[in-house]
Amino acid sequence: MNISLSTYWRGVANGTRRGVPELLLKAALIPASLVYSLAQRFRAWVYQDGVLTVHKLPSPVVSVGNITVGGTGKTPVTACIARILLAQGLKVAVLSRGYGGTREGTTAIVSDGRKLLLTPEECGDEPFLLASTVPGLMVLIGIDRYAAGMLAMESLKPDIFLLDDGFQHLRLHRDLNILLLDCQRPFGNGWTLPTGLLREPKNAAARADLVMHTRCPQGAGANAESSAGAACATRHELVDAISLTDGRSCPFDSLRGRKLLAFAGIADPNSFFKGLSDRGLNVVATVSLPDHVVYGETLIARIEAAARESGADCAITTEKDGVKLKHLPGRIADTILLARLELVIDDPAPLMALLRNLLQKQLQV
Repeated sequence: MNISLSTYWRGVANGTRRGVPELLLKAALIPASLVYSLAQRFRAWVYQDGVLTVHKLPSPVVSVGNITVGGTGKTPVTACIARILLAQGLKVAVLSRGYGGTREGTTAIVSDGRKLLLTPEECGDEPFLLASTVPGLMVLIGIDRYAAGMLAMESLKPDIFLLDDGFQHLRLHRDLNILLLDCQRPFGNGWTLPTGLLREPKNAAARADLVMHTRCPQGAGANAESSAGAACATRHELVDAISLTDGRSCPFDSLRGRKLLAFAGIADPNSFFKGLSDRGLNVVATVSLPDHVVYGETLIARIEAAARESGADCAITTEKDGVKLKHLPGRIADTILLARLELVIDDPAPLMALLRNLLQKQLQV
C-alpha cells in the first residue's frame, strides 16, 4: 500500500518502523537533531533573558500546546476550556495560526462569536471546527498571534484569550501555560526533530504551569514522571456520530453490525481507527491520510473505491475532516458520518483551580 512521506517518517521517528533502512536513516539524522535541539534551547533562552521582546496583550492569555509533532488532541482540549470559560459569562477568543488555509499568513477574524466569516478552506480546518462547534466562541487566525490578539481587542473586546498550539509561540506572553503530553509516550523516543517527534528538548516542559496527559486509560491517573508541577489525566472519547449532510445524530449502537470504511486526515489516524473499534464498530477498511489533507476529486474517488472494494455500507471520519467535506455532492455526502469526540478530564480540579486563580487576579487589576 502506498504511504505518504510524512506517514513513513512518523513511523521511523516513533519506532513503529524498525527495519535496517529505518535504523540507518535515524542514525543519519542524529547530527541534524543535535543542531536543531541547540537552536531551540538558544531560542528559548533569548526570549527568557529578554534579548527578544515578549509582547503582552491587554487581556489574559491561556496557552494550550504540545511539545511533540501533532497527535495530542489540542483542539478538543481548547474547545473544552473555551466552554468552561464561556459558561462563566466571559467573552473568549481563540488565537490560531490558521495552518493550511488559503489565508494563512494574514490576520483575520474567523468568527465574531455570532457568525462565521471565513470558510474552512480560507482559515484551515482546526480554527473552523472550533468556530463552528463552540457557540459564542470568537476565533482569529494569524502567524503573528499578538497582531491577531490586538485585532480582537479593537474589534471584539474579549475578556480572555486561548492561544491554540501556543507552547512554542514564545513571543506572546501567556498568563497560564498548559502543556499536553501523550500519556503513553509523552516525549516520543526522546529525540528532537528530525530523528524524533519532539519540537523542543524535553526539559522545555518545565515552562508548563499545568500538564494535561491525554489518551490516559480510564482511572490511570496522570504520568507523574513527566509532570513538573500540577497535572491531570484526560482521555478523548468517541461519543456518537452525526450525518455529514444534516448533522442528524447517529448513535453508535445503531451502527453495530454495519460495515464501515474509516478514513482520516489527522496527525495520528490509527488512534481514530482504534477508537472506533474499541466502541465495537465493524471497521472493514481504513484510509490513512496526511494531517490537514485537502479533499480533491482524486482523493474522494480513492475513498469511494476503497468503500466499494471493502463492501462498506457507509464511511466514517472525524469532525475535523468533516469541515472540509461540505462541498461533496449529496450522493457521496449522504454516505459519510462524522464521529464526535469529547474530552473527559478524570480530575479537573488542578485545571479549574488555575483558571479560577487567573480570573481572580484579573478582577483585582
